[in-house]
Amino acid sequence: METKSEQDEFYLLHTVPTVLRARGFRLYTRGGKRLLDLWQNNGSAVLGHTPPNLLRELKNTASRGLYAPLPHFLEGRFIKALLRLFPNRSFKLYAAAPAALEPLLKSGEAALWRPFLDPASPFAATENAPPILVPVLPGIQGWRGNLPLGLCVLAISPDFQCGLPAADILSPVLLAAAARSIHDLLASPQRVRPNFPRIAKALKNSPWQRQGIYLNLREKPDAGQWALLFSNFLDAGFLLPPVSYHPLILPGELSDGEESKLAGILGKIQ
Repeated sequence: METKSEQDEFYLLHTVPTVLRARGFRLYTRGGKRLLDLWQNNGSAVLGHTPPNLLRELKNTASRGLYAPLPHFLEGRFIKALLRLFPNRSFKLYAAAPAALEPLLKSGEAALWRPFLDPASPFAATENAPPILVPVLPGIQGWRGNLPLGLCVLAISPDFQCGLPAADILSPVLLAAAARSIHDLLASPQRVRPNFPRIAKALKNSPWQRQGIYLNLREKPDAGQWALLFSNFLDAGFLLPPVSYHPLILPGELSDGEESKLAGILGKIQ
């Protein structure tokens, strides 16, 4: 018989109180509790849950009734925005990651790309980047494991030959939000350097490994250990990723009290 975690890999999210609204990097639950979001939807909320430009694009596009996946000039606008991040690559757009992507991820021929990993170059792909990059973009993305749903972009090197299926036609609402998200990313280079001195001190000689705004435990915990950690952070007012292979993401801003509390709980983990 399958366990609950095998049936629903994100089952830990069911232990979170019902969330009524999200503002910036904070979630507000039905019971009146405020949670600082350290998951940020695996990076899809890396600029916060209420980026004003993105919300305006969604409203303007939706107001024209453009929900259906129909051909629209916004696809070209989105591709043009993607070229600012990944020049000299071609792109395939999907509503969900194609099955052919999983073996490419396992072989190392494909990998997720995240912004703000490198303070010196927050948007660049590394020189030895694999031929297929799957960008994690702010906006409307869901997740099945480590693969995006709703909007899955493959940025493909020109000399790479692969048997990927034909691209999907996407809703202009998704395309408008995604194009806006790239422009907002490029306008937010300071996001890579959050000035949290207490947290920086707590991370010294800790089991956490930091890369840009992202934290991962040096030794991968098993499911039970992560569930206990998730519960402890939740009790303290912090939402961890529901799975250990999604990174903990430092928020764009913290109050002094939030920083002290987060530094304390990060420093306690041994």
